[in-house]
Amino acid sequence: MGGTIRALKGVALVVNGWEDHVHLLVGLRPDHRISDVVRELKKASTVHVQELDRKSGFRWQEGYYAFTVSSDDIPRVRSYIAGQEEHHAHGKTPSFLDELKIFLQENQVDFDPKYLE
Repeated sequence: MGGTIRALKGVALVVNGWEDHVHLLVGLRPDHRISDVVRELKKASTVHVQELDRKSGFRWQEGYYAFTVSSDDIPRVRSYIAGQEEHHAHGKTPSFLDELKIFLQENQVDFDPKYLE
C-alpha cells in the first residue's frame, strides 16, 4: 500500500492494520481525490493478495473512512497506527467496529449503521 501511495506521488507515513482493517497515515497532494486514492489502494492490494493466495476469498468492504490530521497530531496518530497488533491482539480494547463507532460519535460524525456491518 505504501508503494501504491508513492506511485500516486503521495507520502506513506505509516501503514498498518489488523485482521479486519487497515490504517494509513498519508500525505497527499492538493490535486488528489480521496475516492481515487482509495480505489487505487483497494485495486492494487486486491491484486497483490490474489497473487499471493488465489483461494483467500479476500475482499474489501464497500466503504471507507478518511480523516484529516493536524501536524501536531501526526506523532500520536503514527504511534496508534504502528501499534495495531498490540492494540487489538489481546482483546483489551473494543473491536474495530465498536472503536470506529465511538470515534465517529465523539467527533459528531453522522453515519448509517448499515455501513458498519
